Amino acid sequence: MDPEMQKMKEVVLVYLDRSGGLQKFVHDCKKYNDSKQSYAVYRFIISINPSDIAELDATLGNYILHNPLQAAQIFQSVCFVAIKTLSLIEQLQTEAQISILLKPTYLPPLPSYVLSLSAYPFNYTSQRFYMSEGIVIAMGTVTKYTQGARFLCTEETCAFSEGFRCIRVHCPGATESATVRTDFVCSMCSSPLQEDMKFRVLGDKQIVEMIDAKILNALKGYSNDKSHFRIQAFTVFLRDELANKMTIGNHYRIIGIPACVQNGLQATACIEVSSVQLYKPNGPSSVSDNFKYLLSLTSSSCWRFTAVLANIFASQVVPPGTYNTLKLAILLSLVQTCEKENADYLDLLIVTSDTLITDRLLNYSLCLLPRGIRHPPSSEIFPSVSKDKYGTGSASIQACSAVLAKGGICYIGDLSSYKKDKLELLQSVLESRTTTVFIPGKKYGEEADQQVTVSVQTNFWSFVDVDSSSKKHIQKENFLIGQMDVSLIPVNLVDGFGLLIYSEFPSCRLSSPVVHHILKRAINPEAMLYKVSQQFRTQDYEEFILFARNLHVELSSEAESLIQGYYLASRRVRRDSIHGSTLSASALKVLISLSKAHAKLSLRQRVLEEDAVIAILLLESSLTLKHGTSALCVAPNPVFPFDLSDENSLHQRDTYLMQCHHQLLKFIAAYSPGIHINSNEE
Repeated sequence: MDPEMQKMKEVVLVYLDRSGGLQKFVHDCKKYNDSKQSYAVYRFIISINPSDIAELDATLGNYILHNPLQAAQIFQSVCFVAIKTLSLIEQLQTEAQISILLKPTYLPPLPSYVLSLSAYPFNYTSQRFYMSEGIVIAMGTVTKYTQGARFLCTEETCAFSEGFRCIRVHCPGATESATVRTDFVCSMCSSPLQEDMKFRVLGDKQIVEMIDAKILNALKGYSNDKSHFRIQAFTVFLRDELANKMTIGNHYRIIGIPACVQNGLQATACIEVSSVQLYKPNGPSSVSDNFKYLLSLTSSSCWRFTAVLANIFASQVVPPGTYNTLKLAILLSLVQTCEKENADYLDLLIVTSDTLITDRLLNYSLCLLPRGIRHPPSSEIFPSVSKDKYGTGSASIQACSAVLAKGGICYIGDLSSYKKDKLELLQSVLESRTTTVFIPGKKYGEEADQQVTVSVQTNFWSFVDVDSSSKKHIQKENFLIGQMDVSLIPVNLVDGFGLLIYSEFPSCRLSSPVVHHILKRAINPEAMLYKVSQQFRTQDYEEFILFARNLHVELSSEAESLIQGYYLASRRVRRDSIHGSTLSASALKVLISLSKAHAKLSLRQRVLEEDAVIAILLLESSLTLKHGTSALCVAPNPVFPFDLSDENSLHQRDTYLMQCHHQLLKFIAAYSPGIHINSNEE
């Protein structure tokens, strides 16, 4: 034997002993031995740390990183000797029956080990380990593949006509026909080989499509990034223990061996995955100095910081001081984005007659999040199913705008442009935050039908054009005070959106500044029209929102009592004799979400009564638009009743909000007397 090969085998044994891999190997062998059943292939998974092995022997470390298939053969030889020496598996006959899967825990953080399909050239012929990352955009159902098979020579006098000498095992990137076929011939006598079907070993296989995360920039609809890049999806094979380890819409880092799979005349680049890791980028550790300074200047009031923030927000799109209520609602929705199962969602439905400005404002805001998706009308909002394109005939669930916007915002545009079935599906998703994909078994080669539930973890933004609504629908005559005509949209769907915002309040309609802004931007698109645009750049807002949304906030007992008192009082006030209370059960969740969002936007980790006051005023304004005014009787634009031009106007707003707080306490005392509120007056 080659001395170098002998040395590498000794190093393998030393490494397995030191890393605990030998103990795991013995345990796996015991399970095979206890079964008392003969297998064509005995499969073992060995986790390896490339740097630890390289310290023991650089040549073996190089083999594992750059020739993993040959390295697996070295491990195979060592494992076979160990099994025979220690009598671990009595049924094992030949070394060919052992299948070793090497799974590196990580790869060196060097460019040569990173694989990207947006970069050229794509080296899929090296058959070594690469690290890649991307977002799952399609997932197939789990099907079977052949891990290994036993073949016997048809010539009875040949030595290969019995025993386990001719074993075929799946290799990375290989198709089913490479493992099991009818035209294999004996290497000893050239006679045809025949498979012994009772020894075929099957495993699970799942085909997944991934794409570079840069695709998200192309789906935002608007971006400051002017760079051009090529984006291409790539196929990932998940086998056995890795099947169902991925979730559609998630961002993953994978380690695997690239290959090229031939399907007729088409060649598909793919990666045979050995390890999967969910990728969660770290958010910024703090906000910019300008935001810190603004926070210190406004520290005298819990309401001032968010007021100034909304006032100057999106100065690249609209002049400061315009659309303040809408901008505050957008900021609150932005910071209430995360990828948790039971997150506090905050969906926005905007009623407007100026769809152009509203659309620009929402588009601009989308780009502040990594996952802000503008839904293209030509595609599906929610997942759909189709046949996979690799010739297996199995079903493949395709991602969609709502899934790709996971942990972010899905902006679906004008709600009135969608048909009834789409609106009903949207309403169902808003209520349950899940959608179900039906897979008919007969169509996709399965014995039974399947239903796959997909989680939808995103905030939805949409708008309704009041002008088109009035043209398409006959307006109702029995409107209540403050109520708006949104009869074009089903009532239950309107209730599904957490917040209904009317962006045309008289105090917000500063037509002259908006017109001047649009004309100046048309003449010089790159110009900074306002000083605040230089002080608080788009990048600063991106960092601010990413930092704020990661804050963990808790409700104070005072805020909780105020929210609960208002909710119970409103349920009693907003009711009729036929339908009962017009306040939906989800309103309490919306109140809590708004309160937490305002605390996050204020860079606080505790929800105060002041946060609850803003939340209640926003929700009460939304309820007034839907159902008309109540006994609380808030102003048409309760959060920004007048323009914010200087410190005096901020002080005036604080006084007004304190009066609203006092009025709210009276409202709760009158209509929900059982709730005890700890107020400063007491």
